[in-house]
Amino acid sequence: MKVDLDIISPSLWLPNYKKTIIVAGPCGAETEEQVMQTAIELSKNNQVQIFRSGIWKPRTRPNSFEGVGTVGLKWLQQVKKETGLLTTTEVATAEHVEQALKHNIDILWIGARTTVNPFTVQEIADALKGTDIPVMVKNPVNPDLNLWIGALERFNQAGIKKLIAIHRGFSTLAKGVYRNAPMWSIPIELKLLIPNLPIICDPSHIAGKRNLLLDVIQKSVDLNMDGFIVEVHNNPDAALSDAKQQVTPNNFAEILSRIIYKTEDSDNVIFDHQIQELRNIIDRVDVDLIEAIAKRMEIVDKIGEHKKENNVTILQMERWFEVLNTRTGKGESLGLDKTFLTRLFDLVHEESIRRQQEIMSNANKEQSID
Repeated sequence: MKVDLDIISPSLWLPNYKKTIIVAGPCGAETEEQVMQTAIELSKNNQVQIFRSGIWKPRTRPNSFEGVGTVGLKWLQQVKKETGLLTTTEVATAEHVEQALKHNIDILWIGARTTVNPFTVQEIADALKGTDIPVMVKNPVNPDLNLWIGALERFNQAGIKKLIAIHRGFSTLAKGVYRNAPMWSIPIELKLLIPNLPIICDPSHIAGKRNLLLDVIQKSVDLNMDGFIVEVHNNPDAALSDAKQQVTPNNFAEILSRIIYKTEDSDNVIFDHQIQELRNIIDRVDVDLIEAIAKRMEIVDKIGEHKKENNVTILQMERWFEVLNTRTGKGESLGLDKTFLTRLFDLVHEESIRRQQEIMSNANKEQSID
């Protein structure tokens, strides 16, 4: 079911709008010199539209660099004055909002640690009532799509119509190549639920390492995201926070030059014909798939009736493990991913249990009436 948000397209409010929104700047503002040098170098690249820098830094542990505070907002004002770049910074409290508005920051962003807390999100949304400042909302640290949508809804209900979602990946216990698991299916689902919502990628926080940035950016481009926000520092190795994932302005320019942009359509008639033929085959296969699932559920219902008549429990774990192992084994032999197959059969099993519970529930109601 689609989520109805009243959103104004960036093409109508971003002065230097380009199809791909590019935000760049240091993880944190450390000194005026560092901020200005980075901004001036970035402004030489006409693809960059917005300069980002953290003024207040929410850190996992105390005694780390937690930002320079309000003084950094004056540096951002100077960035806009000297380079013409729009400015954005993270806000996590109503006081942050007040200070950012006072210093004419152009765009605010909500961090992942803030998005996870509806109370804090509501406090910030309330502080923004009566303004029309654009707000970018990062996904929560945990993979909870509803929490992300809820934050966007709170800002929209506060009157904020210039909204952008930021996909920065998700924290998981499993160790992988990336700092934060991309879980691309979640921003894809968000786009399906809110088609008019711009979504940009934060490859810096997904990758965690500068050598992985291009790979993540390319994947986001291939998924037709609306842009990206990247951490760029004039001397990243000396950065006071997230040094490993920041790049120099020159490195960033090189990354931008290597991105391969795709188009939604092609002028190649042969290509269009081939794609349409393949899509027609997919349509037929999908119908067969739906009919097969419907047939399976008919059999599930019959099993449920037999269980009801013989007072047998619905959940049969031994049988379920047998089904899962044999089906994933068969699928893997055909080149399908085990994780995908597990998720698929989890959904099928969940629906099977629900239907059999309904059969049992109806039987219990009939008995109580008798």
